[in-house]
Amino acid sequence: MKYLRALACVLAILAPAAFGLADSSDEALVRETVQKYLHGLQYNDVASLKAAFLPEAKLYFVKKDGSLGQLSQEDWYKGFAASAGKKEEGDLAITAMDVTGDVASVKVREDYPGSIYTDYVSLVKLPEGWRIVNKIYTFEKKAKK
Repeated sequence: MKYLRALACVLAILAPAAFGLADSSDEALVRETVQKYLHGLQYNDVASLKAAFLPEAKLYFVKKDGSLGQLSQEDWYKGFAASAGKKEEGDLAITAMDVTGDVASVKVREDYPGSIYTDYVSLVKLPEGWRIVNKIYTFEKKAKK
């Protein structure tokens, strides 16, 4: 019986590494990277966004006509220039996170006064840390009261 308990303890410790599962420190680091992204959105802070995203990352969305839209990071950053440093009203939060080995996927909800955005960001663990490599998003306008 002692042997089985010892084996179970060893497997519990080694299984995450053997199967590429993330440990809690990776989850915390992914959350930290996504928080930089959320801070950048909330405060129109391009430096914070750049700290979260790889420069080559793309942003994808569905256009009104149903076709695929795409933004480069530089084009996206231009949209923050007029409001740089200004705090946006809204609640931004991570609603789901899945970390496996050196990749992660995070769902974010941005609830603004006139709209709700839902983002799915993909991250990779690189030598310099976790970075967002891709974002897809959708939004819906809120009904006027």
